[in-house]
Amino acid sequence: MRIKDTLNLGKTKFKMRGNLPVREGEWQKQWEENKLYEQRLKLNEGKPRFDLHDGPPFANGNIHMGHALNKISKDIIVRFKNMDGYYAPYVPGWDTHGLPVEQQLAKKGVDRKTMDRAKYREMCREFAESQVKKQMADFKRLGVMADWDHPYITLQHDFEAQEIRVFGEMFKKGYIYKGLKPVYWSWSSESTLAEAEVEYHDIKSPRIYVAFPIKDGKGKLDSDVSLIIWTTTPWTIPSNVGITVNPKFDYSVVEVNGKKYVIGTDRLPAVAEDLGWKDYKVLKHMAGTEFDRMTYKHPLYDVTGLVMNDSYVTDDDGTGLVHNATGFGEDDYRVGQKYGIPVFSPMDAQGRFTKDVPDPDLVGVFYDDANKIVAEKLEKSGALLKLSFFTHSYPHDWRTKKPVIYRATTQWFASIDKFRDQILDQIEKSDFIPSWGKTRLYNMIKDRGDWVISRQRAWGVPLPIFYAEDGTPIVTPETINHVADIFEKEGSNAWYTHTAEELLPEGFTSEHSPNGKFTKETDILDVWFDSGSSWSGVMEKRDGLHFPADLYLEGSDQYRGWFNSSLITSVAVTGQAPYKQVLSQGFVLDDKGHKMSKSLGNVISPNDVIKKMGAEIIRLWVAQADTTSDVAVSYDILNQAAESYRKIRNTFRYMLANTSDFDPKENRVAYEDLRSVDQYMEVKLNDLVKECLAAYDKFDFNTVYKKVFNFISNDLSAFYLDFAKDVLYIEAEDSHVRRSMQTVIYDAAVKIAKILTPILPHTMEEIWGFLKEEEDYIQLANMPEVENFANRDELLENWAKFMRLRDDVLKALEDARNSKLIGKSFEAALTIYPDKETQAVLDELDADFREILIVSKLTISSEDAPANAEKFANASVVVEHAEGDVCPRCRMIRTDIGVDPKLPMLCGRCAKIVEDNYPEAVQEGLED
Repeated sequence: MRIKDTLNLGKTKFKMRGNLPVREGEWQKQWEENKLYEQRLKLNEGKPRFDLHDGPPFANGNIHMGHALNKISKDIIVRFKNMDGYYAPYVPGWDTHGLPVEQQLAKKGVDRKTMDRAKYREMCREFAESQVKKQMADFKRLGVMADWDHPYITLQHDFEAQEIRVFGEMFKKGYIYKGLKPVYWSWSSESTLAEAEVEYHDIKSPRIYVAFPIKDGKGKLDSDVSLIIWTTTPWTIPSNVGITVNPKFDYSVVEVNGKKYVIGTDRLPAVAEDLGWKDYKVLKHMAGTEFDRMTYKHPLYDVTGLVMNDSYVTDDDGTGLVHNATGFGEDDYRVGQKYGIPVFSPMDAQGRFTKDVPDPDLVGVFYDDANKIVAEKLEKSGALLKLSFFTHSYPHDWRTKKPVIYRATTQWFASIDKFRDQILDQIEKSDFIPSWGKTRLYNMIKDRGDWVISRQRAWGVPLPIFYAEDGTPIVTPETINHVADIFEKEGSNAWYTHTAEELLPEGFTSEHSPNGKFTKETDILDVWFDSGSSWSGVMEKRDGLHFPADLYLEGSDQYRGWFNSSLITSVAVTGQAPYKQVLSQGFVLDDKGHKMSKSLGNVISPNDVIKKMGAEIIRLWVAQADTTSDVAVSYDILNQAAESYRKIRNTFRYMLANTSDFDPKENRVAYEDLRSVDQYMEVKLNDLVKECLAAYDKFDFNTVYKKVFNFISNDLSAFYLDFAKDVLYIEAEDSHVRRSMQTVIYDAAVKIAKILTPILPHTMEEIWGFLKEEEDYIQLANMPEVENFANRDELLENWAKFMRLRDDVLKALEDARNSKLIGKSFEAALTIYPDKETQAVLDELDADFREILIVSKLTISSEDAPANAEKFANASVVVEHAEGDVCPRCRMIRTDIGVDPKLPMLCGRCAKIVEDNYPEAVQEGLED
């Protein structure tokens, strides 16, 4: 009989290599066929609820790493909650209306302006649905568990109908109105934009100083004085109707080169330097209030402008006087309204001046091209004091990447002022992770203007507004409900396939349309109104879901996007926030901190990573990431995640191999019967469970990963499993000491597998098949429970002291190894001279410290340490080469080899184990 036949060498069919690109798909198919999502929810019926509401990504193209971070994060949370005793459904969603779809059709040669609106919208629908299918397949491949058979999509009939009802409720409460005011206008999209649809890029712009001569100085200024303004938009000068000064500022009347000007006193030094005034004289000072309602002459046209007071004027830059064009600026409009000045906006949807502009040379000119024309005319009139250029951050359309302008157009708005305090109150009552998110959203709502909700596009939910013959808008509960009911049956395309009369309730009449003639609004709702009403169309409307949601989780850009629009619509209609908690994450960047773009060549596709490495590596990258700030990704970073994965997998492989003959029902050793070191590891494992459950509850996957990886690397691999070989392989198969260690190792395998399932579901499902648990799938099991061990604190304290001693011993062994005294630690004979406190700890623990320290001989001496001992804080250590020969079975150096004549090649310990358990070895003899 061979010696190895007497050893318990671990065996398992769990492979060292995961072959993830292939195996993951097989697991996913099995989950889908066995309806694991539905099974898990059925198990949790009647348990406490947890509702995460999915913020809908836009359906356009395959997913990117930002999508992966977002969806995997949600999947980790929902998987954990379901395994932790909550009923946690997950309905994925898609945002499908809006400009990107129209742009994709335009690239294919489709011209919406020449097509029937209803047919064009059907093309949009078909394209959007194809993109949803593409992204759904991508998300499934990441291992995301969700109700894929019943997603919510903003183009679905029932969703559109509920959105109309939300609009109707806001209108009924007086929150919706029509007005002419400046809004972000994208000439490249020919539509208004929401704040969330604007991004900032650097551009080069002109900046000019212009003198406006006083016409009526109210007896305080003569007509030989000019007001100096500074602007970066020369094209707005032809539309100037006013100049604003700050009533709280002091202003200086200065004389330079025989001319007199007014400039803010605090701005005078900077402006004088910029204009090259080396010698100027301050004639007098005036309070800002003194300028109120003075008039001036326009420098180019026979137009009189009004001087106004308002505190929005700052002294950060400029001259302390601001030129006002009420049709092209938010503050300009507001101050103009205060002073009764009409809105003047002589520009069309393409950004070209109309015939209303007071300069025939500008009619039909694109606004940016007008800068040069206006500057030349100002110079010719003598009003231009300086022209220069500078680079600055400027708003752009986030889809077309073209600059936007403020342009006054007649739009539909949602008034924020009417319920702003209510919104702010709901923010205070909600929780935010990170905590700064509350302040960020609060300040955004506190400072934001009214929300322009109308868009001049085709693909979206129509504004459900009718107009009477005299132009009066008609929105009543009856018309809203009727349109919503029609949309629920036919979809919003019914707005374009039916006449106004067919869409109105039967027998509808209006005193404003005596002939029974009605027309329909042609604008659509802002897509942020679409997704922003999902709390109603999904969480409130669908069976099995709950409003308000427990959690919204998106990127930090959604404070001005979905978090914002959802909050406004929800508070407007229900009086409460749509969420209890908001969790925001940073952006995904490359490892140099750059945004991913094709031009930089730094784009990493999740689908490419899956083909090379598997989805588990992306999921582990997500778990490792600190998402409170921007998240870096590169193939180097993913390779590091892959290395961590291999460490985790190989540790599990060792644990599975060495518990393959362990039956938890038959072989488990009760905690009180475990050896001290085994109890110590059970306590450490229990603490790991407690810490990981707490971290999951805070959505802190990074801590879960760190805790588990540290436990696997240090507590298991570098400690417990390292010395376990001397027990697991050598001791008798059914010995108490071996079953004790197997109890701990098996518990660790089960509990860590459960903890890691939300992060690595494919791998843990594979591992589960090698464990002897009741559930067919680990996803149907529950998270491990935290146990209460009475001796925990004392046990941890004592073993912590021993572990400090062990660190010292390991250093002494390493020193001996470096000096060539020993090779492997089994070659060492170790003598420890502990101080009294350490000796007491060792006596209390009563453990096999030779086994734990992995040496062939250990002596703990109460004598004084010899001179050659290596001294440490709590003990001295002497390392010598062990005397004797190597036992071929246990590999230790022993002096008792051959003491048993029946098994002369073995040491006494091994001989007894073999003789007691392998009688045939005694009869037949052993060979190496």
